[in-house]
Amino acid sequence: MSGSSAGTEPDADSEPRTLKRERRRLPVLGVIGILLMASGASVFVVAARLPEGSGRLVGGNSPITRDPNALDIRARNSPSVVADPKNPEHLAIAARVDSPRFSCVLHLSTDGGARWVEAATPSETEGVACFAPDASFGGDGRLYFTYTSFGMVEGGGRVPNAVWVVTSSDGGRTFEPPQQASGPLAFNVRLTADPARAKRVYLSWVQASGAAGFGFTGVGNPVVVSRSDDGGQTWAKPREVSNPKRLRVVAPAMATGPDGTLYAAYLDVGGDVLDYSGAHEGRGGDPYAGKWSIVVARSSDDGETWSESVVDAGVVPSRRFLALFPPSPSIAVDQRSGKLYIGFQDARRGDADVVVWSSPDGRRWSSPRRVNDSKASDGTSQYLPALGVAPDGRLDVVYYDRRRDSRDRMNEVSLQSSFDGGVSFERRLVISDRAFDSEIGFGSDRGLVEMGSRLGLLSTREGALAVWADTRAGTRETAKQDLARALVAVDGPSALKEYAPLIGGALVGVGAVATTVGARRHRRHRRRSQP
Repeated sequence: MSGSSAGTEPDADSEPRTLKRERRRLPVLGVIGILLMASGASVFVVAARLPEGSGRLVGGNSPITRDPNALDIRARNSPSVVADPKNPEHLAIAARVDSPRFSCVLHLSTDGGARWVEAATPSETEGVACFAPDASFGGDGRLYFTYTSFGMVEGGGRVPNAVWVVTSSDGGRTFEPPQQASGPLAFNVRLTADPARAKRVYLSWVQASGAAGFGFTGVGNPVVVSRSDDGGQTWAKPREVSNPKRLRVVAPAMATGPDGTLYAAYLDVGGDVLDYSGAHEGRGGDPYAGKWSIVVARSSDDGETWSESVVDAGVVPSRRFLALFPPSPSIAVDQRSGKLYIGFQDARRGDADVVVWSSPDGRRWSSPRRVNDSKASDGTSQYLPALGVAPDGRLDVVYYDRRRDSRDRMNEVSLQSSFDGGVSFERRLVISDRAFDSEIGFGSDRGLVEMGSRLGLLSTREGALAVWADTRAGTRETAKQDLARALVAVDGPSALKEYAPLIGGALVGVGAVATTVGARRHRRHRRRSQP
């Protein structure tokens, strides 16, 4: 009996060994769950660091017009690139020329920007070649081209004495006679055609009361807008856009929304007397120590009345400028949603960064988004952005970029895109073949070099065309600047980026379930195993 009883007693040493084996096996499911959750979190982290999409250059970049004449040392900059809505392969570029004399150029392409020809510019007016041009295609395919002519002022120097608009029904090969749209002292002239209404065209400018040398002689010179409803033949009385309390406003730029709302963005340079009045006499030096504001005015009645909102009142200047051609904020509208974007440079981190603001309606504005993915406060400049919105809502930003030169002198041109409405941007794509000197151009002898008031950008569903002032063929003595272009194919966001929320969420969810089940089984086994 005692032997039978002994046969049913558990082995004192076997029980602990069994428990040890079970305790090693049961937590495995929980460990797997933890690993799955960690993997899901890693998907989110990796995806966040991936570019939103990828871009690639289509061929190289080179001057739009290869100069057959080595003596051609024109300083071309400030391009506007526009596409014919009736034939998207037909493009036009208007750009200003700063030296050896003020003039303008017009380039045309019939193959989507692969090849260009320099067209004859509109007839000279009053013996002075056109200057500071802009261009826009109307919804009916008509090309509009605007420019200013110059007159002499007392004491020497030239200032605008009229604004002219010419039109072309054959894409810029021939033009109708110029029509005068405004009188003297119209600065920073810009043009935009309403894409939804044929023959509706808008002009904006700063209407000065006096100017001489390098700046304005007084304050209170407003931004104004004039409208034409007959294809530029006649123009309505200009309407003041900027608030009269803003004493120093410059650099207007316009865009229209899908509902016909007209927007005008401009700079309020506040107390920056040095630049506004040209007291620096066109010489370089430290920028204004105060702050500027970016302002957007909107009109829902075809430019008759205006209301404004402040995009940002804390913009820190990064350089001096000339009042005749200040750096311009870039404005773009998503024609699907009506979302509005503004781009400019800002030095609040210590050096110039490209910044983008967005608004659903032109009234409420987001915080500034830093676009350039260079190291913050590295002492190099990223500046003069141009914005473009593709038909599918992709936002493209192209800008001058000096991140690879610690001296902050040699420019590259970078492009970055956003697929989420300007919240985040892909890594930069360098679209210039080689770096070029930012100290070559008009003003190089005075340390205040003009690289232009803007870059050109045209965004399509498939990609983008960027145009900029390139100095690789120039020297400080010649001041030569060519217009260079790059065609970029832009792909959509990566699959991992697009599906990261689903993939990461699924892994975290499965891992959480596995961890919970494993823990419950482990606790249940421990209770059964206790004596």
